[in-house]
Amino acid sequence: MAVIAMFYGIIISMYYFDKRKHHMPHIHVRYQDQEAVVSIPDGEILEGEIKPNKMKLVLAWVEIHKDELMADWELASQGDTIFKIDPLK
Repeated sequence: MAVIAMFYGIIISMYYFDKRKHHMPHIHVRYQDQEAVVSIPDGEILEGEIKPNKMKLVLAWVEIHKDELMADWELASQGDTIFKIDPLK
């Protein structure tokens, strides 16, 4: 797992070779004791739950950085080093 961004107490990470369970590009989101898996292309919550106000921040961040996230997904799915992405400001 690699942390790619942190903002407002939210931690966004991506796992290497993580194609089996969800079969689509996604990120892992943690906030306090909550966790969720979010699809990159459409922002759908695939698993888990995050407070709605924090989820809005995550979805805004995903929309802003979708191209970078997809590039990181391609790298991670092949086991290559991924890059940090600017946090939401």
